[in-house]
Amino acid sequence: MAVNHCEIKTSAVKPSHRPLILTACMLSMFMAAVEVTIVATAMPTIIGDLGGFSLLGWVFAVYLLTQAITVPIYGRLADLYGCRKMFFIGTTLFLIGSVLCGFAPSLAWMIGFRALQGLGAGAITPIATTLIANVYGPEERAKAQGYLSSVWGVSAIVGPLMGAFIVSHFPWAVVFWVNVPIGLIAMAILIKYLPPDGQRKQHQLDLAGTAYLTLSVAALLLALLQAETLGYWALALLAFAVLCGGLLVRQERKTPEPLFPLALWDSKVIIAGNIGGLIIGATMMGISAFLPTYVQGVLGGTPLEAGTTLALMSVGWPLASMFSSRMMQATSYRITAVTGALLLVAGSLALLLLSPSSGLWMARLAAFSIGAGMGLCNTTFIVSVQNSAEPAIRGIATASTLFTRMLGSAMGTAVLGATLNLNLEYRLPQVNDPVQQLMEKTTRGAMDSGLLNQLTESVAASLHWVFVVSAVISVLAVAAGLLIPSGDRPQRETQRES
Repeated sequence: MAVNHCEIKTSAVKPSHRPLILTACMLSMFMAAVEVTIVATAMPTIIGDLGGFSLLGWVFAVYLLTQAITVPIYGRLADLYGCRKMFFIGTTLFLIGSVLCGFAPSLAWMIGFRALQGLGAGAITPIATTLIANVYGPEERAKAQGYLSSVWGVSAIVGPLMGAFIVSHFPWAVVFWVNVPIGLIAMAILIKYLPPDGQRKQHQLDLAGTAYLTLSVAALLLALLQAETLGYWALALLAFAVLCGGLLVRQERKTPEPLFPLALWDSKVIIAGNIGGLIIGATMMGISAFLPTYVQGVLGGTPLEAGTTLALMSVGWPLASMFSSRMMQATSYRITAVTGALLLVAGSLALLLLSPSSGLWMARLAAFSIGAGMGLCNTTFIVSVQNSAEPAIRGIATASTLFTRMLGSAMGTAVLGATLNLNLEYRLPQVNDPVQQLMEKTTRGAMDSGLLNQLTESVAASLHWVFVVSAVISVLAVAAGLLIPSGDRPQRETQRES
C-alpha cells in the first residue's frame, strides 16, 4: 500500500481549528488568484515607468506558463513528501518573486521575477485545495470546497479595484508587495494549527516524466498563447508538444512511481473531473475574454459598464459554489454537475441573442448564468475527484483537475481568438484592428455613421461566431457531467479519514 505523506486524519485536527485552516487556504488562494487581475490594472502605470511595451504580453504569459507547468508536479510532490512542506516551499517562492517584482529595474527583469512567482503559485492552488480535502471529512468537504472555490469569483471583482486603488495612492510596487502580509498570515496560521506531515520514507520522483511534462506543456502553451506572433512555428511547437506527450505516456507506464499514477485513469469520476475541467476552462474564456469586448466595441458601453457586466459572473460563481454542497448531498455529483453545465449552456445561448441594438440586461443575464454554472461545475468536479481518490494520490488527482482547467482556458482563448480573427479578416479585410477602433472613444466618436454601422455590424457578426463556438463547447460540459456514475454523493462514501 502506498504511503501518502499529504494525508491528515480528520481526527488529528481539532474541529475549532478547521475554520482557521480553511481561512488560511482561502487567503493563499486569493493571493494567487488575484495576481493576474490586480497586475493587469497596474500595467499602464508600470509601463509608463519602466518602458518595454513590446514585452507586455510576457508579463502575464510567463506567470501563467510556469504556474501551469508546475501544478501537476507540486501535486505529485505533495503526495510523496507532504502537503505542508510543499505548500510552504511554493508560498515562499511566490512571496520572494512578489518582493523582487516590486524592485524590478526593467520589464525584462520583471518577466524573470514573474516566472519565479508562477513557480510558487503552481503549489498554492492545488495544495490548498488538497489540504482542505484532508482536514474535512467527505460530508463536510463539499461545503468547505464551495467556500474555497468562491475565492476565484471574489478575486475577479476585488483584483481590479485593489489595483486601481493602489496605483492611485501608492507606488506601483505595492501591487506586488501586498501579497507579502497575506501570505505570511496564511503561513503563520498553518504553522500553528496544521499537523505535521506523516513520517517520511524514501521516494523517487519521476524526473524523466517531469521533464517530458514540462517540455510538452511549455510547447503547447507557447503555441497557443503566442500563435499570432509565431505563425507557422506554432505548428512545430504543437508537434513537439505531442512528441513529448507521447514520451511522457511511455515513461509513466514503466516507472515505479509515476508522476501520474495509473490509478488516476482507472476511475471514471477522476476522468470525468479532468474532462470537465478542460471544458469549463475553455467555456469560461468565451465570456471572460470576449463579452467585455462586445459591451464596449459593439454596444458602445463604457469600461465601467463592461466591468460591472463581467462582475456578475463573479457574483454568480461564489453563490453557486456555496449552494453546491447542499445540492450534492441532497441529489448526487452527476445531477449537480449537469445542472451547472446546463446553466453554462443557457448563458452561452443568451450570448447568441446579443445584437448591436440589444441592451446590457441580456449580457448581464448571460454573465450571471455562466458564473453560476462555473460555481456548480467547478466545485462538483473537485469534490467528486477528491472523494473518489485514494489518499495516496489525492494531491495529484486534485492537481490534475485544476491543471486541465488551466489548459482548457489557454486552449479556449486560442480557439476563440482564432475564430474572431478569421471572421474579422473575412468581413473587414481592409480595416486595421477594427475592434480597437470601436473601443477607443475618440476614434469611435470621429467616425461617420456609415463606417460606424459597418464596423459595428461586422464586429458583432464576428463575435457572434465566437459565442457559437463557446456554446458548442459548453454543451460538452453536460456530457462530462454525465460521465460521473449516477447516485454517487458525499454522504454515501466511506469515511476513511475518520
